[in-house]
Amino acid sequence: MKHAGPEALGRVAGLLESLRALQPLKEQRPGVFYLRSRAYVHFHEDSLDVYADVRPVGESDFSRLKVTTATGQRQLLRMAREACR
Repeated sequence: MKHAGPEALGRVAGLLESLRALQPLKEQRPGVFYLRSRAYVHFHEDSLDVYADVRPVGESDFSRLKVTTATGQRQLLRMAREACR
């Protein structure tokens, strides 16, 4: 699965805007966010779907969420808000 390009990131533009509003998340490159000094979430594309690889609080490995669904986007935002506390 390849990293998400501009077109794929455009399909989740609202989600990206919500992530950009969270502090202390920092967008290092389009669609690649760091929490403090550690990679936190980045995006991949597969056909028409967009996936987020997110590192849950206290874990060393990334988990993959399908974020072309409202449920996946809500889950990612909930995780990110918790991590930013």
